[in-house]
Amino acid sequence: MTAPRRGWGMALLLLVPAVIHLLPLSGVLGAEALARLYGMDFSNPDLQILMRHRAVLFGLLGGLLLVAAFRPSLQGVAIVMGLGSVLSFLALALGVGGYGDAVGRIVLADTLALPCLVAAALVKWRRPGPPVDLF
Repeated sequence: MTAPRRGWGMALLLLVPAVIHLLPLSGVLGAEALARLYGMDFSNPDLQILMRHRAVLFGLLGGLLLVAAFRPSLQGVAIVMGLGSVLSFLALALGVGGYGDAVGRIVLADTLALPCLVAAALVKWRRPGPPVDLF
């Protein structure tokens, strides 16, 4: 496989979790946006602050994954952070159990992101040759 094609493969592997982590960013807009995302009541100001902050953090992680898709120098940290996010959420959800449909959708999304991140890690740390910036 030529270097540019290998670079596009890595980009695709990181774009999937990037999009998944960017989706909750709309929650920063307020209680109504959070309710649309999670199907719950967010009228409690404390809960709203925590969840809006969560939206910002996911936006930052999604942005890192998005940029790293095209910048190999950021791929290692993006993969580690993405894996940390996905694995910790799945462990919490499966450990607590009894979650509703909204959390079930997040479990499904993270289950889709996980193999992409694992494959990206394998490509990143097992491939020979210099990294390839696509842009």
